[in-house]
Amino acid sequence: MALAPFTTLGVGGAARCFVEALSEDEIIAALGYGREHGLNIFILGGGSNLLVSDDGFDGLVIKVDIFGVQFQFGEEHKVLVSAGAGEEWDDLVSVCVDLDLAGLECLSGIPGKVGGTPVQNVGAYGQDVSETIVSVRCIDRETCEIIDLNADECRFGYRSSIFNTAARDRYVVTSVNFLLEQNGKPKVEYRDLVQRFDKEDPTLSEVRKAVLAIRSSKSMVIDPLDPDSRSAGSFFKNPVISLERFDELRSQWPAIPSFPAGDGSVKVPAAWLIENAGFAKGTRRGKAGISTKHTLALVNLGGAAAADIICLRDEIRQKVVEIFAIELMQEPVFLAS
Repeated sequence: MALAPFTTLGVGGAARCFVEALSEDEIIAALGYGREHGLNIFILGGGSNLLVSDDGFDGLVIKVDIFGVQFQFGEEHKVLVSAGAGEEWDDLVSVCVDLDLAGLECLSGIPGKVGGTPVQNVGAYGQDVSETIVSVRCIDRETCEIIDLNADECRFGYRSSIFNTAARDRYVVTSVNFLLEQNGKPKVEYRDLVQRFDKEDPTLSEVRKAVLAIRSSKSMVIDPLDPDSRSAGSFFKNPVISLERFDELRSQWPAIPSFPAGDGSVKVPAAWLIENAGFAKGTRRGKAGISTKHTLALVNLGGAAAADIICLRDEIRQKVVEIFAIELMQEPVFLAS
């Protein structure tokens, strides 16, 4: 089964075996089949954070398509929202905003499935899913038992969790529970959002529309008519460095921006590093390139191979290391045999 059509970047080869799982029982059965036949196993969600090798994957890909959303209204305007891992993330955000449930509004327009959000601790415009996740329901691939991990057990960090660090490839997320606030105020702290509003109290709907507008202006909303959106979103993480190291950089580049990262560290925008390493928006290398609207996005300009994306990635990383002595970390998962 060709995997490129299941990814937003649209590159890569085929999987040896492919299963679409609609329930926890089907996932467990597929895991058993993979073990029985000695196959490597990869869990596929929305494919929005995935770069597949041109050689494909010589194993079993399990696409998790568990659907369903439930709302449990509690005391003090708190609402527990339980969503299946296969639900489209932005559809869930849209429904919650329509129901006047605060907590996810700044995460509008992010492509992918619900099941992928706790893995990366998805965040944007000053809001992370870790702020509202109560628990994550999973299948333990080692025992095939169904367990619930609370927020503390998920060990959320910047674009990280137990699912992509200490326990990578151990759990299959089947549903996620969020605790939202009915009639709550939207989170308007990120500069791009603050500048959008003249009034002090925008509604959740207004914040969602503003986020979608900002993301669309950067081609960060999937649009078949926009070639710049044929990407895996932000390809590099914003590096976190020590304050001492940042002071050294600032002595040479006074305009270098930063954001507090806690524990005496600062976060430096990867986009700034890339641009100041000589890679402008719209840079092209054959059939791969940098978005014309957002320096962090590497795009498939049409007919690109995974190798084209990788070559451009490596060129950018090498130049940033040469100039700033900072290694950019790739955000999308790389799937290869």
